[in-house]
Amino acid sequence: MLRNLAMPRVCLLLPLLLVLLTGCSESDPEALAAPLPIEDGDSCHVCGMLIQDFPGPKGEAFLKGQETPSKFCSTLELFTFLKQPENETRLSHAYVHDIGKTTWVQPADEAFIRASEAWYVVGHERRGAMGHTLASFAERGEAEAFRDDHGGRLVTYEEIDLDLLGRLGRGELGGAGMDAHTAH
Repeated sequence: MLRNLAMPRVCLLLPLLLVLLTGCSESDPEALAAPLPIEDGDSCHVCGMLIQDFPGPKGEAFLKGQETPSKFCSTLELFTFLKQPENETRLSHAYVHDIGKTTWVQPADEAFIRASEAWYVVGHERRGAMGHTLASFAERGEAEAFRDDHGGRLVTYEEIDLDLLGRLGRGELGGAGMDAHTAH
């Protein structure tokens, strides 16, 4: 008799346990691979330049199924790569430096934040590896303060597209016309 009463409880607990275990899958944002340090000799996935030789925020991107990130010498290079149609569908997640928490001259590895959650300032006067780059911030207020000091305009991750990146590269959004190799 006791055995028959315990069986319905087990049957009720099993589906609950399965639901809880399903919540621990790789799609959980907490399970995403963390950014890796940018080390001496790391080169940009797009242009091949040594990443540490240049100022400004950098980026890292993990494509689906990729255990190590592709690294980029600037946020402009990162987004030029990410916004290509063949890469947009393969993106797992990406990171950028939070310039509100680190220096422009040599961003710290500890200051990486999720690119999709950042605020960006475009068209400002500061230069990075490829001339103009997108200044990235975790906090909107810090992005607004940077904009007030250095010009430009605020954009979100969703607003960054190939048209915007092309206009930045052509210097159409303010002071972006510096040659990439004279940017430091």
